Amino acid sequence: MKILFLANRIPYPPYRGDKLKIFNLAKRLNGRHELHLLTFAQSDEEMGYKTELEKIFKEVHLVFLPKWKSVLKCLSGLWSNMPLQVLYFQSAELKKQLDSLLATNNYDAVHVQHLRMSPYLAARKNIPRILDLPDAFSLYWERRKTVKRDMLTALFENIEQERVLKYEQILKEYDLSLVCSSEDLDYLEKTHHTGNLRLLPNGVDMETFAPRNHDYAHNNTILFTGNMDYAPNVDAVAYFAETILPLIRLKFPDIQFIIAGQRPVKKVMELANSHITVTGFVKDLAATYNSAAVVVAPLRFGAGTQNKVLEAMAMGVPVVCSHIGFGGLGIKSGEGAIMQRDPIAFAKSVIEVLSSEELRRKTGEEGIKVIRNRFDWDIIALQLEAYLKEISDKRL
Repeated sequence: MKILFLANRIPYPPYRGDKLKIFNLAKRLNGRHELHLLTFAQSDEEMGYKTELEKIFKEVHLVFLPKWKSVLKCLSGLWSNMPLQVLYFQSAELKKQLDSLLATNNYDAVHVQHLRMSPYLAARKNIPRILDLPDAFSLYWERRKTVKRDMLTALFENIEQERVLKYEQILKEYDLSLVCSSEDLDYLEKTHHTGNLRLLPNGVDMETFAPRNHDYAHNNTILFTGNMDYAPNVDAVAYFAETILPLIRLKFPDIQFIIAGQRPVKKVMELANSHITVTGFVKDLAATYNSAAVVVAPLRFGAGTQNKVLEAMAMGVPVVCSHIGFGGLGIKSGEGAIMQRDPIAFAKSVIEVLSSEELRRKTGEEGIKVIRNRFDWDIIALQLEAYLKEISDKRL
């Protein structure tokens, strides 16, 4: 098949969720299909990644969209009904480039990444199209309400949530719409009464995050990973450091909490002390996972599934997590990840894991099995391939 990927961010380097997914899927579909890419670059550095992407895509088309222009677009559209995150990625230049590509190429299918890019192809019903949503954004904003916010922030976020909820109806305009979690799929089906939703999980690169003979004997390090300018992650580490970690330190006073991830904001940097380390960007994240006794994911809001949970499980490192994203894993608590909602119960589970080498080993080994059977990118790429073939065949 000849497939066009329309992405909201340039999928290189593959360090964050939306970049990670497109890069890994395309890497595995390359060779079996002719792949084309149209996406934005937001800096001169990103424009320079075209050569790397051409190793996977036959054609790479980059549209330069500096951040200041996106911010201006959002400011000018404050009084519209369109979500700001959709406005942020609106570009007349990209639309022109897309129209040109569709006029000169006979694509068998188009993969549209994110609600943010959905306006570009919603009306092009003569072309087989898939809308791939990373999560149910309206569910994300609904859960955001459960965390205390100042009045202005709450007002802005409530308005954005209402806009997103209405705008998500656009998913009905596509042949298929994909989400990465069964929890998100159920929510969107009930909310929007649509039958075109399917599941496409997030995955793990089993070469990068292969088990490395993890040492289950040590119990001195708790790890959290993620982009540390992302609101759910910022809230999670602050919540853990202030509410849960003190309970753990009553039993393990020498425990070290490592916060690993790029672009840590001021609130995260201020958490650093003698027992909390903020690393910033980590080049070899797999090695960082392997050095931990337990990985924690105490998110209080969000949607979809958490890459940090999947990657740790793939390496055989036990995880203690909240309910956010857990439902989409399709596992029982203890099968690689232990789920707790309450901060006291969360702390208790971390203490139990730190107290037992046998429990660490058992939980970690269960996690490896789950990821190999369900969340390997090789398996997920085949699922996407089947969806693309399905919508393409219907047009024949």
